[in-house]
Amino acid sequence: MVTNMRFGLIGTGFMGKAHAIALRSVSTVFTDVKAPELACLVDVNGARAEQEAQAWGFARHDTDWRSVCNAEDIDVIDICTPNHLHKDMALAAAAAGKHIYCEKPLGLSGAETLEICEAAESAGVRTMVGFNYICNPMLALAREMIAAGEIGDVYNFRGGYQEDYLGDPGAPFSWRCLRSQGGSGALNDLGTHLINMAEFLLGPIGSVFGRLTTVYPQRTDPESGKLCEVENEDIAQVLVSFAGGCAGTMEISRVATGKKCGLTFEAHGSKGSIEFDQERMNELRLYKSDEPAGRRGFRTILSGPEHTDYGSFCPAPGHGLGINDLQVIEIRNLLRGINNDEPIYADFRNGWRVQSLVDAIEASNERCAWVQTNE
Repeated sequence: MVTNMRFGLIGTGFMGKAHAIALRSVSTVFTDVKAPELACLVDVNGARAEQEAQAWGFARHDTDWRSVCNAEDIDVIDICTPNHLHKDMALAAAAAGKHIYCEKPLGLSGAETLEICEAAESAGVRTMVGFNYICNPMLALAREMIAAGEIGDVYNFRGGYQEDYLGDPGAPFSWRCLRSQGGSGALNDLGTHLINMAEFLLGPIGSVFGRLTTVYPQRTDPESGKLCEVENEDIAQVLVSFAGGCAGTMEISRVATGKKCGLTFEAHGSKGSIEFDQERMNELRLYKSDEPAGRRGFRTILSGPEHTDYGSFCPAPGHGLGINDLQVIEIRNLLRGINNDEPIYADFRNGWRVQSLVDAIEASNERCAWVQTNE
């Protein structure tokens, strides 16, 4: 039975607002989806919870996430909080029989993530992890082209996710720098997206060799003025070997000066290559080696209504989608999965897979050795 799913959204930060925008837009864009009900918005700051609940269109607000997890008028718990809070919230939601939508990383480690995953599976609830970048129609196109052999046998992958939000050595210390609250550093915050994207395009990664670097080992706490130790990495450089035989590299950085959303990949094959850059998210660049001599070169494919989901937003090519549109597609996928009993990608099992790869990269750095991803 298709029903209006009633959402309890926890967190009023950047991602909380992105989820709220998508929840309010999804049934306008995808008319086969019933509009979700914005039942309750939760924030530890009561004044902020009240203010944003009114601004975003939620029926009520609360400061107690546990009571919302147990509320009878809530069907889906939507978690948009700092990393270390995900586990307790997801476990409480699963115990209450609620469907769960959680931002990545699902947990601080593979073991913690598996605990969350198994609790949700045992409860029989539907789940989703917020890997919204793979909802881009250009990524769906790239995956389709690779699977169809349009660039031949893919033998090399180059991926990156580079930003500069901690590139300034004077940037303040925050929870993201603590193992107990952020887990790993650039890997958890940025690398999880890239790992998920790589496997979305090319299938499982079989082994990794990682090197982690902390560029700025101390940062100033903005409240106390004291220098605090940074407990996780600023940069991750990874060699990867896909189970299908493709070799690859990944470079992940939160200190890459000038990069704002530098999520990129190149896939090189025996018949051609594909390139993508999230900062130009409505473009896919394609090179075909069978073009006539003197006519070869990369050409740009612009997103348009011929590509999956684009036409629901805009009837004309080249106008482009934005990051919040990817969130709308992700919410659509969740609602269809719940109401139509369809597979959901990425669910908590996929979230555990990604986190296990983060663990493998960290283990490789410690051992200075290749690590099999099934260890």
